[in-house]
Amino acid sequence: MTVDSGARPSLTLSGRPMSSPLQDVRSLSRQMVGHFVENVIPCGTLPGDAISGDVTTITRVCLEFAVSMLDGRDIPAKLQRLQDAAAGWAREGVPIDTIHHSIHEGFKIGLDLVVSNATTKDYGNLVDGAKMVVEMLDQITSAISVAYVRELRAVVSEHHTAVHTLTSALLGGHSTSTMARECGIAIAASYAVIAVALPQHRDERNPAVDGQVVARRKLRRLQAELATRCGSSALSLLSVDGGTILIPSVTFDKAQLEALITELSRAAQVGITATMVEAPPEQIPNAADQAHELLDMVQRLQAVAGLYRFDELALEYQLTRPGPGREYLGSLLDPLDEYPELLETLQRHIANNLNRQRTARVLHVHTNTVDYRLKRIGQLTGFDPSQPSGLWYLRSALVARTYRTP
Repeated sequence: MTVDSGARPSLTLSGRPMSSPLQDVRSLSRQMVGHFVENVIPCGTLPGDAISGDVTTITRVCLEFAVSMLDGRDIPAKLQRLQDAAAGWAREGVPIDTIHHSIHEGFKIGLDLVVSNATTKDYGNLVDGAKMVVEMLDQITSAISVAYVRELRAVVSEHHTAVHTLTSALLGGHSTSTMARECGIAIAASYAVIAVALPQHRDERNPAVDGQVVARRKLRRLQAELATRCGSSALSLLSVDGGTILIPSVTFDKAQLEALITELSRAAQVGITATMVEAPPEQIPNAADQAHELLDMVQRLQAVAGLYRFDELALEYQLTRPGPGREYLGSLLDPLDEYPELLETLQRHIANNLNRQRTARVLHVHTNTVDYRLKRIGQLTGFDPSQPSGLWYLRSALVARTYRTP
């Protein structure tokens, strides 16, 4: 081992600088890039100009950096070049695992060259060299990772801002053609306009934890699942309480949309209630208003979590419109004012799709008690909930009652 004019020692093998086999960085970098293209499969998918330009240049920089460190010189400028390149790769979408795999492949080639002529007498220097290689890898991978992640965050932030702007424009009824081109997002011919309600996660009410952190984590899980399921085609404006999602109509059929809401609920760890109206872009503002009015109605009815469509709730929606009909229907349940347990049983029974066992379980009573209460409701109101006509009036009355003027 000899000492360079700098502060760090220069490593040697058999009396020669350990960096000697790496000195011809230009030809060696071309050899390494050829190896990457043949053996690091994703690298072969890069365009030719990237391979002959960026990849070869950065490989040469890595070699120069290795030579500098082996010779006892540490050149920060070379690390900065690596960071600049990593930022560019992040923006171009080159996978970071491909980058790191290529770096390690290059180090294996370089290490083979360095130790090819070593003897047993060089054991101590080989150990020092191995430690130096680990330090090189640490500095290079750390520098690249930091720059890559920083740039990726910036790209994600830019995309999020663009999506937010485009979604706001669609919901506001503004012209979106220019924004769509700037954002790189195609406007679909028709959208499923979905109004979403997010209930509180159980830990949001836990005094031992920060409820705001829990709420934000809930929202982040939902957004991540939405991106996984829909890619960049889904547009959304969401808060910790809910919001609006726009999904191109061709993306999912009826069953798949229901499955999507189920998966979003699983990811968010809460039961999501959602309502959907389909509309072309120019009608999205009205469709969103309608979807949220439907959502408000479904929540007033305390319906079970899930996806509800306008065509499934058209009659109930019409009952919410102001007028004497709504006032009359709302008054039909007045006889139950003195019997809150009967009113709750009716609400739960209808919300549970007339499932007696589920209603009994929710109310913590026997199914016979549910039957008795339903019979009593029929006696007090004059509408038998066991008959289709009576149930229709009682369900309509529940809808109208929630909108009655106090």
